Amino acid sequence: MQSRRVAVITGGTKGIGKAIACRLAQDGCDVVLNYHADDETAQSALRDFDGLPVKAVAVKADVSVSAGASHLIETAVSQLGSLDVLVNNVGPFLTRALYDTTDDEWQRTLDSNLGSVFYCSRAALRVMREQRVGSIINIGALNVEHSPIGVFEAPAYYIAKSGVIMLTRSLARSEAPWGIRVNAVNPGFIETETYGGYRAQDKAAWARMIPLGRLGTPDDVAEAVSYLVSEKARYVTGAVLHVHGGLWV
Repeated sequence: MQSRRVAVITGGTKGIGKAIACRLAQDGCDVVLNYHADDETAQSALRDFDGLPVKAVAVKADVSVSAGASHLIETAVSQLGSLDVLVNNVGPFLTRALYDTTDDEWQRTLDSNLGSVFYCSRAALRVMREQRVGSIINIGALNVEHSPIGVFEAPAYYIAKSGVIMLTRSLARSEAPWGIRVNAVNPGFIETETYGGYRAQDKAAWARMIPLGRLGTPDDVAEAVSYLVSEKARYVTGAVLHVHGGLWV
């Protein structure tokens, strides 16, 4: 008999996704770490769950297409028995002005950041509606609600993430009668692999802009997700939680 909740995290083998997976495992969830290409990184990530009294599996699937998202959800249910939490985290960043963005870059960015949320959520809802319970968390981006800064240099990315927020609110309304909550987390400047190539002085300058005086960590985002999928947030749906250290308040 299924006794633990099952959480699926897209892009779950590194960065923010991995931190979320680890935090939900600490909360007692069995976890499914989705990834697309890097088998070695996936196997390495799974070792972080050694010793925890939960199950952790990695599922290779391209969730930017419908078939890949369906495969992920179906595999999660077949291997772990249910689906209680979906975290739509995958979303590669593209820094390219609109004039220089190719057709392929535009479409790939929209498919990865927004299409994946649609495909995975639709597949997950087929399970969650039947259970009449579930929680979906969509990872957005800081700039989409608070500032136009950055939009000019990464329009495809921020347009896709703006769509994620609208989709979150739409799903929160449509799925509430089924007992399914849908929320979003908008991270600010978070220390991940994305920022690894930046100079220390650049990151120090960003930290000085942030009222709390530092860049965030993946664990900071994971704690927010942990709260939103917990029973403590049972009356929270359609919310957008900003994890940015007070950058725009």
